[in-house]
Amino acid sequence: MSGEEESDEDLVFRAGRGDRLAAAMLIDRHSSKVLALSVRMLGERAAAEDVSQETFMKLWEHASRWKPQGVSFQAWLYRVASNACLDRLRKRGRERPTDETPEIEDGAPSAFDGIAADDRRRTVEDAIAALPDRQRQAIALCHYQDLSNIEAAEIMETSVEALESLLARARRSLKVRLEPLRGELLEGVR
Repeated sequence: MSGEEESDEDLVFRAGRGDRLAAAMLIDRHSSKVLALSVRMLGERAAAEDVSQETFMKLWEHASRWKPQGVSFQAWLYRVASNACLDRLRKRGRERPTDETPEIEDGAPSAFDGIAADDRRRTVEDAIAALPDRQRQAIALCHYQDLSNIEAAEIMETSVEALESLLARARRSLKVRLEPLRGELLEGVR
C-alpha cells in the first residue's frame, strides 16, 4: 500500500516505531493545513511556521503513545497546533505585528487591484485578530479550515453548542466591526 493510500493512523503507528518516512508522509499530508490554521490564528507567518514545526515535533515525540480514543488524527493535530497558537497569543498579549505583509498570489490583473485586494484582506484579518482567542480559533477552524462544527468542537475540547455560541459571537462582532467598511470591502468582489 502506498503512503497516499495509507491511513493517518497507520502512518502514526509506523512513525511511533521510528519510521521517518511515515512521519515525512504525515508532515507532507498535513503541513499546509496546520500552517494555514496557525497563520489565521496568529496573523503572522513566521510565528505560524514556528508553531507548525513545534506541532510536527510533538507528533514525532508522541507518535509512539498516540491512541485514537475517539479523536481522529487530524483533530488531534489541529488541537496541538491550536493550543500552541493560544499559548503564543497569551505570551505576547494582544499585540499585532505590523512589519510583515502577508504574501498575495501572483496573477492579479493589475498592481492596483492587488493592492486593493490586499487592503481588503488585511482589514478582515485585523478584525479577526481583534476577536478573543477562542472566537478566533472557532472562526479559523470552521471558516478557513472547512471543518464541521462537530470536528471543530472536538479540536477545541468543547461542546458543539459552545462552539456555535463562539461562532455566533464572533460573527456578530465582525459584522459590527466591518459594517462601516462594507461597501469598500465588497468593492471589487465579483
